[in-house]
Amino acid sequence: MTTRTERLDGLPFTRKHRKLLLGSGVGWALDAMDVGLISFVMAALAVHWSLTPTELSWIGSIGFVGMAIGAALGGLLADKIGRRQVFAATLLVYGVATGAAALSTGIVMLIVLRFIVGLGLGAELPVASTLVSEFAPRRIRGRVVVILEGFWAVGWIMAALIGYFVVPASDAGWRWALAVGVVPAAYALVIRFGLPESVRYLESKGRIDEAERIVREYEASAGVESPVVTAPAAASTGAVAAAETITSAAPAESIWSPRLRKRTGALWIVWFGINFSYYGAFIWLPSLLVSQGFGLVKSFGYTLIITLAQLPGYAVAAWLIEIWGRRITLAVFLVGSAGAAGLFGLANSPATIIAAGMALSFFNLGAWGALYAIGPELYPTATRGSGTGAAAAFGRIASIIAPLLVPFLLDLGDTVMVFGVFAAAFVVAALAAFTLPERKGVALENT
Repeated sequence: MTTRTERLDGLPFTRKHRKLLLGSGVGWALDAMDVGLISFVMAALAVHWSLTPTELSWIGSIGFVGMAIGAALGGLLADKIGRRQVFAATLLVYGVATGAAALSTGIVMLIVLRFIVGLGLGAELPVASTLVSEFAPRRIRGRVVVILEGFWAVGWIMAALIGYFVVPASDAGWRWALAVGVVPAAYALVIRFGLPESVRYLESKGRIDEAERIVREYEASAGVESPVVTAPAAASTGAVAAAETITSAAPAESIWSPRLRKRTGALWIVWFGINFSYYGAFIWLPSLLVSQGFGLVKSFGYTLIITLAQLPGYAVAAWLIEIWGRRITLAVFLVGSAGAAGLFGLANSPATIIAAGMALSFFNLGAWGALYAIGPELYPTATRGSGTGAAAAFGRIASIIAPLLVPFLLDLGDTVMVFGVFAAAFVVAALAAFTLPERKGVALENT
């Protein structure tokens, strides 16, 4: 008897898949917009509030403290109460907190609210990728998850546009930019009522009827006839359901079990390296350009151009991930990121800054796409949410450290030192990526 997950894996990409991808992707883009906006807000507040580099680094880092905690809690909750529920709740939390941050009267209030924003953001990202990967057809699962991650570029471009047109428009421009962040709070309702719960999660909790209904809806969307449940078949179906329930009732395998600990360790190293270099570079990018003598508007304009290169980076990674595989695609894009970071540190003219910055955007965001594709494939259903969430949480430690470290690296050796360190972190992450198992074309159950 074919299982429900096998029936899902064998489907073509349908209207229902597209709706799930778009619904999750919009939430993902709103996340990116919020994270991206803070880099422009930092540059503006440095002028309007006369903040020191240390104060700015705390504004940049505190959100990642929340993200580290949120990622760990979100993954655990996703395995306990469901992927969709956590996805919607996190959108609500960070949407409301971002809107409130627009009313900040001082740096302390802004830092507290940015921490709460981080809780929501950190919990949402690994949960969304887990939900999409559990519905995507097996033959294109990696590509679909990379496309989901591609919405991050859309959100960051939105942030760059808001940063360019809204933030410099007035002394209160940064407040209006943050006020846009309340949109995710409303979108949470769309997620809650418009997207399905994971079939694998429902089966693991013994909610077999709900799981069967959702699979039949996807089969109907594909024009595939669902199995007819006759009396004998019903017994067979029940036996399959019972076996699935018994299997899921067994204690969840630890992500540090002898079978999984090597891949967990490697995944954590990749998450740490890519977070360290990405957020250290891009959170500080507008401020670094301003400190080099470029005006606020010109710095924001350069950042917008550099950000546009994220889209082709995702597109190429989405194409390669089903040709080369997950591991080699991730490693190659990380090596490319290392080279681009080194070149950016040496850039000393508008043309070279933009060229190296675009290369960094291209390779770095392609690597992010491959990372989100491979993560959920490394763990069984019972620990998939917590496994990806724990890796993301560990990575967020790096995103906390990096913005705080930038002022010290600048004192030691200017931008050459800063981006040299980022390049080294990318190299370490690439070496770890080569040790991950290749999951191209493998069923999620066969971890």
